[in-house]
Amino acid sequence: MTQIILIPGLACDAVMWQSQISAMPTNYRVHVSDAHTRADTIEDMAGRLLDEYPGNLILCGASMGGIVAMEAVRQAPQRIRALALLGTNARPETDEMRRLREAAITLFANGRTAEVMRANVAFAFHPSRAGDTPLVSTYLDFVMKAGPAQLIRQNRAIMARPDARPHLPAVSCPTLVLCGDGDQLTPPQYAREIADLIPGATLVMLPQCGHMLTMERPDLVNAALSQWLQQLA
Repeated sequence: MTQIILIPGLACDAVMWQSQISAMPTNYRVHVSDAHTRADTIEDMAGRLLDEYPGNLILCGASMGGIVAMEAVRQAPQRIRALALLGTNARPETDEMRRLREAAITLFANGRTAEVMRANVAFAFHPSRAGDTPLVSTYLDFVMKAGPAQLIRQNRAIMARPDARPHLPAVSCPTLVLCGDGDQLTPPQYAREIADLIPGATLVMLPQCGHMLTMERPDLVNAALSQWLQQLA
């Protein structure tokens, strides 16, 4: 049986996918990978995921999870039956972002994780949702649970991520690309670039939505995933 693997973003866990897990069709086995918590590079994260879930896979990756998914399809294209990439970026790290991440890593190491992540809320969520206290608290809870060591390691993995663009034109499986129209961390142009590079990819922009689209607009994400999975069937 083909398995659906949900891949969280940086410092995220299954909580970010909770609305999708309950909406997945029952004819698939659904798992949330935690390979990103046990590897130091994007390549190793993808390799662990492939080792831990044998057989044919449908990969759904959000943010850093999308980067892992793109690497997994590079490593094992024959095993990936379909690909959903949510709020992600195929490009390598820019010098500006590397400087920002290094500064954040210094703060994490100095015990200022909460300060950094509270400031990040303004970038992670659409302005219309940034005042949603339960939503923001859920996000901060799982990020703080990940802790500074995970944040440092995963940021370093992102900083050293490979450029996925050269291999995307060779992706032959059905691909869905989702992005919030107000995503400040991976803006819509990155989603459009991915969709343009992958032959036959479907691009869906979610209105009034930021980077944490699975949590901000679960209804729209679920509808897009459901339609896509029905087409695969």
